[in-house]
Amino acid sequence: MHRNQKGARKRQQQLRLWTLAEARAATPYLTSVLRSLREHHVEAQCQNRTARRLGERPGRLDRTDRIQQEEAARAAGRSQDRFQQALDELQALDIYCLDPLQGLALIPFGHDDQLAWFVFDLFDPEPLRSWRYHNDPLETRRLLSDLRESKSAEENTWLA
Repeated sequence: MHRNQKGARKRQQQLRLWTLAEARAATPYLTSVLRSLREHHVEAQCQNRTARRLGERPGRLDRTDRIQQEEAARAAGRSQDRFQQALDELQALDIYCLDPLQGLALIPFGHDDQLAWFVFDLFDPEPLRSWRYHNDPLETRRLLSDLRESKSAEENTWLA
């Protein structure tokens, strides 16, 4: 029996690793994109809630309510599309949104021959204050001041 049949071969994906200097230089851009992500996410939730509440009203909807429900559903779809575009923009840079409402994103880098992540916090006065190893629990935050420079931080790809 063949282990790798047609198309079954696992592909290796290269992950672009960032340096701290690159991440800091990208902070204004990331702030803008994460704000947009958050706004689009909140707007989509509000419009979905409006459409759902109109649909859950007892009895049959009148013409005005049905129009409002459809407009809310369309607005939610547009907001969701804009959210997805902003998310795709981040993912094209190998940056991953952890929580759009809290404004958290993860930026990959290498440290001690391990995959690690800078934690970008939109609501922190210093958005790049912490980091974590890939295998750490999500809530783990290590201070950047504790980060030792290593040669693995200079590499720009990680095979995932």
